Amino acid sequence: MKKYMLLLFVLISKTTFAQVPVHRETRTATWNLIGLKYDKQVKPLVWQAVFPPALKAIHNKIIELPGYIIPTKVGNSFNEFMFSMVPVASCPYCGTGDIPSMIEVKTLKPINWTETPITLRGKFIINDSGDSRSTFFLLDAVKK
Repeated sequence: MKKYMLLLFVLISKTTFAQVPVHRETRTATWNLIGLKYDKQVKPLVWQAVFPPALKAIHNKIIELPGYIIPTKVGNSFNEFMFSMVPVASCPYCGTGDIPSMIEVKTLKPINWTETPITLRGKFIINDSGDSRSTFFLLDAVKK
């Protein structure tokens, strides 16, 4: 019985000190600009996105972003996915952490999923229509 108690104690202590794997930092000046978007309340229970001038300045421009693929469908290769400066394990919906800035990507050619960060180049679009689609898009993206 003592052996089992000792084993149980060791297993519990191991899980107590388990940590989320450290990911490579991919924050750039462009990710910082994307993070400037905020929401303001325009009337009770109605919120509107606000895009500061520095963020609007990159609308319709070709940009490069390093980051992690966040799949939205099952598979190993994707033409459409979400892209974040942190991996899926750091997302509160899929792992731990805060809600990161994300951008919806549509690529010219399929990109294979990887746990490591990649760099994408594409046309940055701000969706300020108020519809339920993503706020930011990277269109015609290619892997660098």
